[in-house]
Amino acid sequence: MCGRYGRRADKQRIAEWFRTHNTNVFNDSELAPTYNAAPQTFQPVIRLNSETGEREIAMMKWGLVPYWSKTVKLKYSTINADANNLTTSGVWREPFKHRRCLVPADWFYEWPVVDGEKQARAFALKDGSSFAFAGIWDRWKEQDTGKILESFAIVTVEPSEWMAKYHDRMGVILKPKDYQRWLEEGEEHTLPLDLLRPYPEEEMKSWRVSDQIGNTKNNWAELIEPIPDDTPKREKKAKRAKPKKELPSKGLFD
Repeated sequence: MCGRYGRRADKQRIAEWFRTHNTNVFNDSELAPTYNAAPQTFQPVIRLNSETGEREIAMMKWGLVPYWSKTVKLKYSTINADANNLTTSGVWREPFKHRRCLVPADWFYEWPVVDGEKQARAFALKDGSSFAFAGIWDRWKEQDTGKILESFAIVTVEPSEWMAKYHDRMGVILKPKDYQRWLEEGEEHTLPLDLLRPYPEEEMKSWRVSDQIGNTKNNWAELIEPIPDDTPKREKKAKRAKPKKELPSKGLFD
């Protein structure tokens, strides 16, 4: 799966990378780099404008809310969409057919268990270049207020043999040559199912990072710095035992 990722690209870099046309509608802080993108936060995605057909940036909440849902709060997680269910699930079917997007990233995180303890690791392309996850999105409208919420999910597949050592799912990373095909709406028989495959493991790298990444409030550049694999976890401070209350000594006549 993909439950956390990071992005160094700012507004200008995203616009150049994806050749978008509406960057001026966002301020710099909205599209600032993030080192710890977490579910339920708003992140930039790339989609095609329904009127012009041009690529545009949209800020969406990570965790897809289906258009037909009666409430914005779901009882199940929708941050990841299993590729095996895209054409059959009531949650994913329509977004996959008509509302696909690209999710800009530079790395993602997983927490494999090593010697009985979870360790935070980052995964990226070997050449250090930015990439895009295959995403799908939807638009939900609150009946009482008419408020619109746009949200997205990252599509996941079974991992490569190398990635399987760390997790049993991985986000679909698309090649730049496939960006336009993923975004374009086509006929049902031309849906880009063939693009849903694990990224070549020989083109990826991984390194251990600070366990502080586990706290969604932490978001700074040092979190992505490599640390040696054999670095021990910081021991938790033992709680000091409360002193026992001494009973008053009994008097001679008690």
